[in-house]
Amino acid sequence: MKEAQIPQDLAVAPRTSIWKELKDVIMGTEADYTQIRLKKAIFLLAVPMILELVMESTFAVVDIYFVSRLGASAVATVGLTETYLFLLYSIAMGLSMAITATIARRVGEKNREDAAVSAIQSIFLGLLASIPFALAGIFYAKELLSLMGADQWSIDHGYRYTRWMLGGNVVIVLLFVINAIFRGAGDAAIAMRILWISNGLNIILCPLLIFGWGPLPSLGIEGAAIATTLGRGIGVLTQLWLLFKGGKHIGIKLSQVRWHFKIMAGIFRTSLGGIGQMVIAMTSWIFLMRILAEVGSEAVAGSTIAMRIMMFTMMPAWGMSNAAATLVGQNLGAGNPDRAESAVWKTGFYNMIFLVCVSIVYFFFNRALMQIFTQDERVIAVGAEWLRILSFSYFVYGWWMVSTSAFNGSGDTRTPTLINLVFFWLIQIPLSYFLAIQLDLEQTGVFWGVFVSETSVGIFTVWLFSRGSWKRAKV
Repeated sequence: MKEAQIPQDLAVAPRTSIWKELKDVIMGTEADYTQIRLKKAIFLLAVPMILELVMESTFAVVDIYFVSRLGASAVATVGLTETYLFLLYSIAMGLSMAITATIARRVGEKNREDAAVSAIQSIFLGLLASIPFALAGIFYAKELLSLMGADQWSIDHGYRYTRWMLGGNVVIVLLFVINAIFRGAGDAAIAMRILWISNGLNIILCPLLIFGWGPLPSLGIEGAAIATTLGRGIGVLTQLWLLFKGGKHIGIKLSQVRWHFKIMAGIFRTSLGGIGQMVIAMTSWIFLMRILAEVGSEAVAGSTIAMRIMMFTMMPAWGMSNAAATLVGQNLGAGNPDRAESAVWKTGFYNMIFLVCVSIVYFFFNRALMQIFTQDERVIAVGAEWLRILSFSYFVYGWWMVSTSAFNGSGDTRTPTLINLVFFWLIQIPLSYFLAIQLDLEQTGVFWGVFVSETSVGIFTVWLFSRGSWKRAKV
């Protein structure tokens, strides 16, 4: 008689110390994420992804802190340049979704050769995507700033920042792309350490190059851009070295560095959905800001600060969602769709618990959080109201983030794009405008419009995920 099979998640595994677990998080592990216990797999993938995102958020705060000492025009230059970079981020993040799904599927199939070839084609795609932005930044930096309504100081002096950031944008794109390769392969610890290196260098170099120190000249706002480019450039060189050296789950050889149009075209087609998702999300935010601008500058300021608070506190939730994408891709590649689905439900539950805790903080301490950034009572009241209203939707939001990542991780980037198009452009924007302007509810109308649309999209996405069509996605 055959010995009874014990389900993987119920099998008794030897206990390991917390220090061993933390070492695996920092240094990485050769564990097969299609075989080990799901709780451990989620932990080993999510924690480094969370730390990676927290580091990125810290860098953004530190960077603007030093630039702000150069005056309002310098800060405005950074903000106007980031308007163009947002489009670049949309492309880079959309590519990253497709790359993570493709690499995860090949690794799950135990096909390291095709995983390596797909990684190379992904890097080629990233290089191609960066060329238009580089040309625009190098030759038309002043014109781009003028188009956005920059003041004379920004055009005469700040253009150097724009030229460096857009002209050297290839390091931004490749940092996204190659870290997506590592995450898809299951080497999340490598992606985390790369961000530590690049952003750590940037934080050190930023004040040195802006203000000067010893033999280093004071370069002003141009120094901030050079620091960012150098820090990220060294991060990209480290990524490439580790890829050719070979990570715990993926490595490439010089003999594999060649064009493979069919694979590249497949990744590009998959990425269109991801790019669409990011463009829809970012443009909908622009429309909301335009509606809030009709209400007044305090409404814009309060909403902007509240949004920064939300983005920072949601980094752990994004990390868990990214872990779900990797687990879905690898387990589908291994021919185990039930385990892929189980990974999503488990991760979604953990995400919900975390975001419910965050929502409790938002509900009871919204004013205290706003007072960290401003003492303007009107701005505090606006931001506190948004945090309180959106805290009601976080119960659903955690599930929405993970289920969307599951679609993307499976390679089905088209479905979340269509969902976002309907709920953000056709529901959120018109509803927010109607409540805020037509019913004269001002910023409160915008906040309730966002609450209704994002709660609805969360419920609908989870329902659609439960139907299982994503299990048949091809990459």
